[in-house]
Amino acid sequence: MSAKAISLPKSVAKLDLQEILNDFRFMNPNDPGAWPVVPKITVLLGLFLVIMVAGWWFLWNDQLTELETKEREEETLKQQFLDKKKQAVNLDLYIQQLAEIDRSFGALLKQLPNKSEIEALLIEVNQAGLGRGLQFELFRPGQEQIKDFYAELPISVKINGSYHDFGAFAADIAKLPRIVTLNNISIAPVPAGGLTLDATTKTFRYLDEDEIAKQKKPAQGAKK
Repeated sequence: MSAKAISLPKSVAKLDLQEILNDFRFMNPNDPGAWPVVPKITVLLGLFLVIMVAGWWFLWNDQLTELETKEREEETLKQQFLDKKKQAVNLDLYIQQLAEIDRSFGALLKQLPNKSEIEALLIEVNQAGLGRGLQFELFRPGQEQIKDFYAELPISVKINGSYHDFGAFAADIAKLPRIVTLNNISIAPVPAGGLTLDATTKTFRYLDEDEIAKQKKPAQGAKK
């Protein structure tokens, strides 16, 4: 059985490289319409690529960068919206917590004496020590230290007595209706017997409106 030769359809043209080169070589730049098919297609593809690269470089690149920036801004705004939505949902709870904080702060503030009550508080501290049989060698109020809304009054004390009496005195101080603290405590024996306690007792008072106003003026001046 003999093999039959397979012939290509007549519509399929055989490309000749030399003919293609000649087509490019003899193109008339003044008459593009008369160019052969292959040079036409090649030039069109080249122009298309040049246009694409130029568009990317001069136009689309900046637009894509701006698009990425806007997308990031969109994500930020979405997160801010979600955060504010959560706050709005929990607004009643926040208001309740704020009211509780105000009540707690008011209760703490009541534990701070005002300027007229500070002298009575000092007497209470002194009486607490005397009531325990302690002997004060030193009871000297120091210079007030003004804070934001309160003043701190340090009192240097030196007391003679027993260790048990010192503990009872500290417990009595803690039970006072006003805030009083014992700081920098030092206990040492004395030659005559017993112990001596050196400490700094601190009490606090809240500032009145005039004092708070004076505190705010320097801060406002510093901001300006």
